[in-house]
Amino acid sequence: MKDGFIKIACATPPLKVADCDYNTDKIIEMIIEAHSKGVKIICFPELSITGYTCGDLFLQSALGYSAESNLIRLADETSYLEIVSIVGLPFSYMGKLYNCAAVVYKGKILGIVPKTNIPNYSEFYEARYFTAGFESDCSILINGNDTPFGTNQTFECDELPELTFGVEICEDLWVGDSPSVTLAQNGASIIFNLSASDEIIGKSDYRRTIVKAKSGSLLCAYAYADAGIGESTQDMVFAGHNIIAENGTLLAESKLFESGLTIADIDVQKLISERRRSNTFRYKESNIFYANRFSMKLTETRLERSFPQLPFVPSAKSDLNKRCEEILNMQAVGLMTRLRHIGCKNVVIGLSGGLDSTLALIVTVHAFDMLKLDRKGIHAITMPCFGTTDRTYNNACKLASAYGASLEEINIRDSVNQHFADISHNPEIHDVTYENSQARERTQILMDKANQLGGIVIGTGDLSELALGWATYNGDHMSMYAVNSSIPKTLVRWLVSYESGICGDSLRTVLVDVLDTPVSPELLPPEKDGTIAQKTEDLVGPYELHDFFLYYMMRFGFSPSKIFRIACISFEGKYTPQIIMKWEKNFYRRFFSQQFKRSCLPDGPKVGSVTLSPRGDWRMPSDASAHIWLKELENIEKTLQ
Repeated sequence: MKDGFIKIACATPPLKVADCDYNTDKIIEMIIEAHSKGVKIICFPELSITGYTCGDLFLQSALGYSAESNLIRLADETSYLEIVSIVGLPFSYMGKLYNCAAVVYKGKILGIVPKTNIPNYSEFYEARYFTAGFESDCSILINGNDTPFGTNQTFECDELPELTFGVEICEDLWVGDSPSVTLAQNGASIIFNLSASDEIIGKSDYRRTIVKAKSGSLLCAYAYADAGIGESTQDMVFAGHNIIAENGTLLAESKLFESGLTIADIDVQKLISERRRSNTFRYKESNIFYANRFSMKLTETRLERSFPQLPFVPSAKSDLNKRCEEILNMQAVGLMTRLRHIGCKNVVIGLSGGLDSTLALIVTVHAFDMLKLDRKGIHAITMPCFGTTDRTYNNACKLASAYGASLEEINIRDSVNQHFADISHNPEIHDVTYENSQARERTQILMDKANQLGGIVIGTGDLSELALGWATYNGDHMSMYAVNSSIPKTLVRWLVSYESGICGDSLRTVLVDVLDTPVSPELLPPEKDGTIAQKTEDLVGPYELHDFFLYYMMRFGFSPSKIFRIACISFEGKYTPQIIMKWEKNFYRRFFSQQFKRSCLPDGPKVGSVTLSPRGDWRMPSDASAHIWLKELENIEKTLQ
């Protein structure tokens, strides 16, 4: 599929124990159904052609012959379909019986993978029939064709290099040294598990946890296809608990005790990007590992998976509150540690009444409380000028009072006008000089007040502003500790909202009004009615879009076209493709041109997986060209006209 997505499925078909003809019919029906839904790889349960609960019937040659002949029939009857099928059956080799997975595509059996770990405890007694699988460079003859046999196999798609998958079987997942580790180290980005895991109290939760954990530790997708209704209930019950996880995240899961398809879109490019970033993930290519290559026509289908509009913000309310508390603590601990290290009891904050400076004040209050310092040591400076509105000015004053901080007002009109005179700038010309002169004057005051008080300046700028370069160089761009430097704008709002939910009524009122105030630097004169005239999102674009672009560009290295595609899916009905294109191009232009501001950022705590610190996660030359990124978008833009 396009952009590195591959649609896969786990299937639990209806089943009759030991009736290979019936079982294969149902498997073929589900393969056809999955193909009609765009699935490219489908995995069935352990021993799905015979059933897992055949008992001593596995030792009957008739069952083995029927299983093999039905495997050949399955390959023939699905040869016209562009779908890889992974099915389970018993297979005899060199006089021993193995619990195997067969990988089938376009009429050909690509490989036979035997189960490595054979359980023989509690309700399991597989060692009565099956021998443990092994690494091998041998092949077996199936329907006149040599077919690779052994645990040391991966399956690689020529058309999508990132699509390499491996196979393990049931118990292989539950042991410490699982085959999936070796498979991943030899390039497998997806692991398929054919399973027959009986259901007991609490096992579904543990099964889900172990699948998610395995996908996370191996930076892979893990697809677990489980046996279900139809297996013998003589001693056990099977629930058909199909699970598909990707890098620790659950993508799809079936309901217990229901047959059917469980479908998910795996982003193999994203997985390989994660492995590329993580130098502790090491490929250990084995000399005897066999790579089965196949060619598949990859078509674009509608994606089953969704992409949250706010990727930095947890979707569940309970998770959101927990995350907000954790982030505020991390920010506060970072500042607390710095203050304690330098023996500082005074800080200076430029308090505008906007979101960012409000969050910086909240964090500082928490840090002071951790150190048991007097909040009067928090010196909030409000510096009204040409664009300051009564609303933000009053909110700044109320915030300082409610938190018990010291408040000082320094009007900068006269000093900025004097500066205009010094540099011969006409104050009637409201250009970048007009705006930045105010920002730099404020920073000069904050720095000098910090010197007077023996304190440090707390930075208020956030991650989204750093990405866009929406800061005045050596103005609000500079501080002595930047507590918000890895907090994106969309998360700033939720952090302030969280604080409003746990504070007193008087403080809650002002915080709610701050949340309702349009984002603005207030560097241009207000409207005639006194409201804010300069609204940031009207100028640079919606922050929810920019944070979306930033997340997928930085976190996974997605291409501009892929980000555009998933943004169109995520924001369908809210923004047109043309609007998304406009602001994505603006994002890339600004991101590349403004790197010089990020090359000299002040210290600040990393709290999430995306940060732009030049000392931490992001090292980029300030003169890098955005040409190939913009060219890719421009090629798409032509199709929108």
